[in-house]
Amino acid sequence: MKRVGNIYEKITKKENIRQAILKASKGKKKRKSVIKILNDMNFYVNEIYDMLINKNYKPSPYVKMLIHDGVRKKERIIYKPQFYPDQIIHWALMQQIQPIIEKGLYDYTCASIPERGIHYGAKYIKKILVRDRKNTKYALKLDVKKFYPSIDKEIMKRKFLRVIKDRDTLDLIDKIIDSSETGLPIGNYTSQWFANFYLQNLDHYIKEELKVPYYLRYMDDMVLFHRNKKELRKIKEKIEEYLKKEKLRLKENWQLFKVDSRPVDFIGYRFYRGYTTLRRGNFLRIKRRAKRIYKRKKVTLTDASAMISYYGWLKHCNSYGFTQKYIKPYININELKGVVSYANRKFKKAK
Repeated sequence: MKRVGNIYEKITKKENIRQAILKASKGKKKRKSVIKILNDMNFYVNEIYDMLINKNYKPSPYVKMLIHDGVRKKERIIYKPQFYPDQIIHWALMQQIQPIIEKGLYDYTCASIPERGIHYGAKYIKKILVRDRKNTKYALKLDVKKFYPSIDKEIMKRKFLRVIKDRDTLDLIDKIIDSSETGLPIGNYTSQWFANFYLQNLDHYIKEELKVPYYLRYMDDMVLFHRNKKELRKIKEKIEEYLKKEKLRLKENWQLFKVDSRPVDFIGYRFYRGYTTLRRGNFLRIKRRAKRIYKRKKVTLTDASAMISYYGWLKHCNSYGFTQKYIKPYININELKGVVSYANRKFKKAK
């Protein structure tokens, strides 16, 4: 891949910084710290411009938060960067280097990439299970152990050095990489892109050298399909060896199974040949939310937004019976859309 230069001058352009402020503020425009920046944007654009031009930007300390994520309540530490100047500078950087990262990404790397989310990945798995039974006879599920904290900073920097030849941009990237104690901080907008970039070479190794017929990665979760079980075992061992060079390890809970014997449980869905359901935990979460909304006198914006999102999940799987029994008696999706629409209009008038 040809190295790209002359990036920093684009990062420091005032219009790029202005766009970064607007994008970083999305979904946060009611916060006092964000309102302050938006109300005096020219001043803060100039401040960040001076910070970048003079190269005196120093990442602010993170606010650490312990959360329990998902149905299994997985414990994670989230690092919240300050809105000003950190989140804005992250966006200003990514607006210019995102196309460089995207250029080398494997087609079925799905997490945190525009137009390549869960439903994009789900559509791919549904299609291959129906169209090619032979090469999807067996599935291998893998994921990386403590992925974000285990990412090696020096390896990450070297990877950027291979695609970017602009020293000022590399210095800014290095500052962001070095802003956390270990690995990449979960919470930075840059981290999701850097993490995908870190595993980019692995994706190409799996497809181009190991010749895996079908492969999909959702951040550090991977599913590989093959007609030969023994071959998949060998592939798993080769992936382990490859990851050692990247200072990463696979989790011990990897699975290798015959697709016709059990569904492929991945990215929140359970994939069978010809039909798809949601994971049981997701069904329970949606069912409980619907009943909670039904019991309340007034639907909150949070509830309405969450339920509309869940409804999107249900539309992409075989959930007619579930929807008829547990959703339609309790909620009116058009009413929820009205709540969100009203909140958006109200916010625009207040600006």
